[in-house]
Amino acid sequence: MCYSQKVKLLSVDQLQERIKNGKDSTYVVNFWATWCAPCIKELPHFEKLRQEYRSGKLAVLLVSVDFKSKLNTAVVPFVKRKKLTSPVFLLNESNPQEYIDRIDPSWSGSIPATLFIKNDNRKFIETELTYEQLLTEYKKL
Repeated sequence: MCYSQKVKLLSVDQLQERIKNGKDSTYVVNFWATWCAPCIKELPHFEKLRQEYRSGKLAVLLVSVDFKSKLNTAVVPFVKRKKLTSPVFLLNESNPQEYIDRIDPSWSGSIPATLFIKNDNRKFIETELTYEQLLTEYKKL
């Protein structure tokens, strides 16, 4: 299989728009970074969830909060090395406090953090998840 994942820049507005337009889908949005060990440890869980529930209406989005300047030097090589198949984005925002509040007011800004959204149900979890925890949260929506 030829592997060429494109990492796109994504603003909070674009993320919210994407979720709003995908009304019939469940969104699992994971915020992570290439330098965050717990993030790296849980990334395979999101890949597994996406594989196992791909027939359902599930959208897994992996949103890196690395600096934009690290896109080609850190994020793209990382995604390639880890062979991530879920859509990967780099958060295109310059003011962390502003985007953190817009994503979820309860977010302290630490990562990993995951946002679960289905229709009007939202759940935000600011901790590393095991696969079992991820699956439980996904099925609760």
